[in-house]
Amino acid sequence: MDLAREHGLSTQAIRNYEDAGILPTAERTVHGYRTYTPLHAHALRAFLALVPGHGHRTATLIMQAINRGATEDALRLIDESHGRLLDDRRTLQAVEAALRDLAPVPQERGDTFIGPLARRLGLRPATLRKWENAGLVRPRRDPRTGYRIYDAADVRDVRLAHQLRRGGYLLEQIAPLIAQVRSAGGVAPLESTLRDWQARLSARGRAMLKGATGLDAYLRAREP
Repeated sequence: MDLAREHGLSTQAIRNYEDAGILPTAERTVHGYRTYTPLHAHALRAFLALVPGHGHRTATLIMQAINRGATEDALRLIDESHGRLLDDRRTLQAVEAALRDLAPVPQERGDTFIGPLARRLGLRPATLRKWENAGLVRPRRDPRTGYRIYDAADVRDVRLAHQLRRGGYLLEQIAPLIAQVRSAGGVAPLESTLRDWQARLSARGRAMLKGATGLDAYLRAREP
């Protein structure tokens, strides 16, 4: 099948794409064979171009919407995907700002407890306890009540962990970074992490541009 060979796919993958609504429904010959046209080629190219920037699920939903004639729904999905990229860029900026603002913090006892801190950041207390178990934060315990007490340094570590988690980093990746932040001059390792994060965001942005080109070609091919 020429359509499959062009993209190094199996004929079954093409059938699966059609069954999933990623490709428009193909006409059948009298013997039941599917007949694929240049329109199907445009659809496949558009889908494969969309995946790197928007992800497989969103790309699938976009193509399904277009193939059922709901172009506005497809455009809304694209807008939402761009919005998530913008949110991620703002998250990166927030992390960079947090690092720029890192400074020696007072070591006196604080009075922030797990409940108020979790509510302030929109987290669950269970999440903060999980981060503590992973070594991301080390609050002291009140000797009388056993309650966790977060001082200024702990709050800083929680905020950094929160930002990095939003950026897609795993706990095991974050722990050594925060450990370095705790030590004198420990922000240097974060610089390479942030550069990698920025590069991935830029790659997503470029991929979205390529996806838009492929999708526009498919939309034009569908015009009467």
